[in-house]
Amino acid sequence: MDGVIIKALSGFYYVSSGGNTYECRARGKFRIDGTSPLVGDKVSFVPERSKGVIEKVYERKNFFIRPAVANLDALVFVAANTTPVTDPFLIDRVSVICKACSCELIVCINKTDIDPGDELFNTYSHSGFTVVRTSASDGTGLLELKDALHGKLCAFTGNSGVGKSSLLNMLCPGLSIPVAEISEKLGRGKHTTRHVELFPLDEVSFIADTPGFASFDIEMMQHIEKDDLKHLFGEFTRYERHCRFNDCAHLKEPGCAVTAAVANGDICIGRYRSYERLYELVSQDETRKYK
Repeated sequence: MDGVIIKALSGFYYVSSGGNTYECRARGKFRIDGTSPLVGDKVSFVPERSKGVIEKVYERKNFFIRPAVANLDALVFVAANTTPVTDPFLIDRVSVICKACSCELIVCINKTDIDPGDELFNTYSHSGFTVVRTSASDGTGLLELKDALHGKLCAFTGNSGVGKSSLLNMLCPGLSIPVAEISEKLGRGKHTTRHVELFPLDEVSFIADTPGFASFDIEMMQHIEKDDLKHLFGEFTRYERHCRFNDCAHLKEPGCAVTAAVANGDICIGRYRSYERLYELVSQDETRKYK
């Protein structure tokens, strides 16, 4: 039978198929070839009553190591402009990882009952991302968010304390995912999610809560070459073909159409500053790698 892994815990894989969930082990061959099944994997398994054995993992669309999840259609970055305040640079780092993995980024600005997050909304909607404003406290934007997730396998991530688990509890009543209080001293929440698990939003949509950024795989940036970074900022595309030089890095080159667009306000200055910072980080990684 074929199914999707919806949870992995203590060496067991819980596979959803035909409305049932099977507790499965993986064949020993996966340990030998280093292919560990991940939550989100489409697999073939042999059922044995309510249990089973995974025989095959089908080819993945993409995968992440931290959080350990595969075949994401979209990553929902939950942000807030109130305690804890989200640093846009984190969103931009994640946007690059998503673009490199052919995964849509949806920016969800939560806690809008306290602060509407106008600057975040204007920056990311102007930059071509799907942006939804929500409040887990009063239900604002929940229907819009649900529409954005329809038919997709999505994961939720973001700073601890921004309300990921609260949103999931609103989207999927009955889950009762633990919600941690915000530390007044540190201005951030405690991690309430210890493993990745997919939850059905409807018959064709799955969503996952994931650990906060202490565990998110932003180290994937190290696998991006500096010459490729410019192609991972989608708003550059319409301008870069007008640059004077074909290999323009969009930094200080004369005749750069991208920096001209930044100066004219057509590309958000904050996004461009993140590109400069990321370019420097990736360049430093490449320098260390070749020493």
